[in-house]
Amino acid sequence: MKFFITAIRIFTGVLFIFSGVVKAIDPKGLAFKMQEFFEAWSSSGLLPTLMKVLDTNALTFSIIMITLEVVLGVALLVGWQKKLTVWLLFLLMLFFTFLTSYVLFTGKIRACGCFGDCIPLTPIQTFSKDILLLLFATLLIIHVKYITPIAKTLFNFLYIFIATALVLFLQFYVLKNLPLVDCLPYKAGNNIVELSKMPANAIQDKYEYKFVYQKNGKVQEFSADAIPDSTWAFVDRKQTLIKKGSNNVPVINDFSLTTEGGIDSTDAILNTRGQYYLLFIKDMIGYPSNWTGDYDFVMKALNNNKKILIVTSQIEKVKAHFKASANMSSYYGRLIFLSCDATVMKTVARVNPTLYLMDGPVVKQKWSWNNFEEVLK
Repeated sequence: MKFFITAIRIFTGVLFIFSGVVKAIDPKGLAFKMQEFFEAWSSSGLLPTLMKVLDTNALTFSIIMITLEVVLGVALLVGWQKKLTVWLLFLLMLFFTFLTSYVLFTGKIRACGCFGDCIPLTPIQTFSKDILLLLFATLLIIHVKYITPIAKTLFNFLYIFIATALVLFLQFYVLKNLPLVDCLPYKAGNNIVELSKMPANAIQDKYEYKFVYQKNGKVQEFSADAIPDSTWAFVDRKQTLIKKGSNNVPVINDFSLTTEGGIDSTDAILNTRGQYYLLFIKDMIGYPSNWTGDYDFVMKALNNNKKILIVTSQIEKVKAHFKASANMSSYYGRLIFLSCDATVMKTVARVNPTLYLMDGPVVKQKWSWNNFEEVLK
């Protein structure tokens, strides 16, 4: 039994560390996934005021959850505070199992993001994984006596401290820079136009349609191949999913660039020949203070006859930001502002702002605001 419990202990500890580190390279990704849950519960009428507070602080909870995962994994491996560790592990797995069961059985959220964007799992896979880990956590509680510390208390505490410091440093680093490993659809090298196309092996959903007509006070349903004559008045159309398709959603299905006049210019811009820059500024909330890198870059780019387009979900506020700079006064009239959906911007620009170097529809390189000096050299 001791060998079996030790094997479970090592497997669970390593998996927790791996899961936490995978999410730590992109903590905003987990925060956005948490917001999906909070919004779904709020719209269902579950404590909407509390859900709004949680939604506002989603990034903080994301950092805490990621850090807790890694620390519990390390604590389990080294045998630090074993009773506290296994009980926290059990409670955390209960919480995770609740989330994955919600995803699986309600269908309101596509995935739980258990391993971030780098290792996407289906709802049934994540739920099965959590059930297994919940069982392992239960066994660890029952047989906690077989968990022996690998070193003295002081050294085990040092391991925990180092793990906490490292995972926090990693998260705060990528919050100012871009994810260390980019697993998003807009990573460097990707062709946005190609990824916006329907996959070649797509199988569309199959629906059955019923049409409701009325005549002389009588309401009746008709199939698509038996529509009545013009003496009947159309009332409604009913759509029923018969067979779910597969692979029928493009990798990128919601990216659009709209001019201030409301014209969709996505294709025209992405099919531009040669290189150009897209400066993504989601909004002015949490924008880096006392920072002039955006002004400096825009002026340098325009002075060197580089094409630059500013993409935002809040055009008027971002325009006001550039207009407020005295140094930008002679450049402002040459700026082009485009609108993009705020939700899409969360994926396009994990850090606000983010700069893209484009070559037609291909993302050549990306920089966070903290690395703009590399472009300005």
